[in-house]
Amino acid sequence: MAFIMEFAENWIRRSMEDPEERDRKFREHVQTTKAKCEVLKEQWAQPVKQYGSWNSDKNNHKFLMDLRMGRVPGRTDPIVETALAQPRS
Repeated sequence: MAFIMEFAENWIRRSMEDPEERDRKFREHVQTTKAKCEVLKEQWAQPVKQYGSWNSDKNNHKFLMDLRMGRVPGRTDPIVETALAQPRS
């Protein structure tokens, strides 16, 4: 019976991980995560677009086209269209 207990104890000890190795891996993980977080914070501090980029023609094209398309017959408010179509006396 002692042989079985000795075998089980030895098997359990072999399958357990070393506490120093586990602690070293955890510290490495925390340090790499912290370094990545600091890089990300630096990237967030940078402006995404230059100042005044919203005034370019590319960005205003949709707004200007919507204004033009709103004036096309059939795209305006039907009540306004009927009011404009009826002659005033």
